[in-house]
Amino acid sequence: MLARGASLEKACDRICEHAEGLAAGGICSIVTVDRDGLLHPLAGPTISTTYSNALDGIAIGPNVGSCGTAAHFRRPVAVTDIFADPLWKPYGSLADILAKEHGVKACWSSPILRSDGRVLGAFGFYYKDNRGPTPEERMIVAECLDLCSLVLEREEVKADNQRLAFFDNLTGFGNRANFLKALEASLDGATTPLSVLLIDIDHLGRVNDAFGHATGDRVILEVGQTVARIAAPAATFRVDADEFAVLIENHAAMDLSSISTEILQAMENWARRWDKHSLPVSVTCGGAIFEPSGPRDVPTFLQHANLALHHAKQTGRGGFALYSDDLAGAIANRFRALQTVTGALAEDRVEAHYQPIVSLPTQEIVGFEALCRIRMDDGQILSAGAFADALQDLSMGHLLTDRMLERVARDIRHWLDLGLSFQYVSVNVSMADFNQGNLCERIKSVFARHRTPLKYVVLEVTETVYMDERDGRVAKAIEELRKEGLLVALDDFGTGYASLTHLLNFPVDIIKIDKTFIDRMSDGPGAVIVKALLDMSAGLGTRIVAEGVETQDQAERLRRLGCPYVQGYLFGRPVDRDRTTQVLRPEASSSRHKAKRKLKQSATLMR
Repeated sequence: MLARGASLEKACDRICEHAEGLAAGGICSIVTVDRDGLLHPLAGPTISTTYSNALDGIAIGPNVGSCGTAAHFRRPVAVTDIFADPLWKPYGSLADILAKEHGVKACWSSPILRSDGRVLGAFGFYYKDNRGPTPEERMIVAECLDLCSLVLEREEVKADNQRLAFFDNLTGFGNRANFLKALEASLDGATTPLSVLLIDIDHLGRVNDAFGHATGDRVILEVGQTVARIAAPAATFRVDADEFAVLIENHAAMDLSSISTEILQAMENWARRWDKHSLPVSVTCGGAIFEPSGPRDVPTFLQHANLALHHAKQTGRGGFALYSDDLAGAIANRFRALQTVTGALAEDRVEAHYQPIVSLPTQEIVGFEALCRIRMDDGQILSAGAFADALQDLSMGHLLTDRMLERVARDIRHWLDLGLSFQYVSVNVSMADFNQGNLCERIKSVFARHRTPLKYVVLEVTETVYMDERDGRVAKAIEELRKEGLLVALDDFGTGYASLTHLLNFPVDIIKIDKTFIDRMSDGPGAVIVKALLDMSAGLGTRIVAEGVETQDQAERLRRLGCPYVQGYLFGRPVDRDRTTQVLRPEASSSRHKAKRKLKQSATLMR
């Protein structure tokens, strides 16, 4: 029957009818035992539904009527008087139903066993007389038990396959196929807003590498349970190794944001309990909202949620992003930037341009900042602002840095071979470089290949990198770099938060005052802040450079405040290696001395 498409219930009803036909006067039923040891009625075409319903959910045990006891001990149990036998004493109400509905006085039950010996259910024979089974009935039931075992085991295998196809083994939540099926059904009948929230476990691979997959699995379980507790288990799905999805109905953007905030806060609290083990646990969320008036397009809706998650991961892990058309535009710009950089790397069109860093009192060039540029096919030079998103991309940023290090090491070697004089060249590094790991080894390898001493390179790290610090990787990498003799500069100082705390936690050799403060020196507060930064630098024993100096007025104000080093368009724009070589040649010094005299003349006029 099953092979012809009949349901399990109908097939088992047919087995009961067959047994009742061979043993006149008997009433048959089949119950199943689930994985939690609970009884559930399955078949019994002539048994009372009232009795079956009352039996549902009872746990098997050593004194649980005939079926429950037979299933527990995995052996047949015959009770000749269901009103007097101790096995039935707790279940007098069930005996009353059998007597009232069928005149039953006795019950014989046999366990249905799987081929591996595990109990799947029980086959019950009910009698209207106080008796046990006859030899003939034992033969009938033996045949029926074989059939029941076959069909129940087949159904269990089918259910297991269904579970594997639609449920995650580790967490028990629905898997990606289950999620897509549920999302399609919800969209199809949606009359109110519908939301999808994606939750990504940050850096799960690192947890697995550092602590083992057992710990990684524990993190996955904890995240899944936290999400389910906040959003509802039935709406929670594990859609990837490190990603969960939540299907939320009747929620507006504010509610979606609130749910994500609660999840982020809960995971942050949980992660703090792991501090002693240095386990970095955080999640990032992205979401999208479907409006019933919009097209019922599952791939597009899911793409919006994925774009939001991707944006949240790229702009700052541990947060939440909600899809919008503006966000889609930003992502499109990032994609174009990545395409530009990918092509430039493949075609070797990445160049280093150098902007001089000048001693303000002497007007002498002491170093350069190497700035990344891309030469387009038509000869146009793109500055870093045109592909800034790619510089911050975790999968692309370190590739650009490696190419820049190659260029800088080669160019420094070229200038040293020419006997030109300078102190250092600074190179910018990003969070992508620290995430990639082995930054110190990468730098040492490149500079060794070009026979360029490390003392000529300074690494510039922005405050945002320090602000993104979570698990100590940045601090350890900087400590390793400084031990190798490299200098580290804190770029854009003052534009982030808790800058003084950064100086306590991450010692640096050079502080670069952001252009924002230089532009506001003409008003009182701007000059006061710059003076305070200069005094602080002197007290800490660190070198300080003022960035973005573009006018004679700014240069003179900085000179009067005692600023030792400056950088900006007033002293030179970024140029390629060949033009930088010309700037470094001795004959170029005369023009710098002229600029120094011009600066002094301007200062005299200002006074």
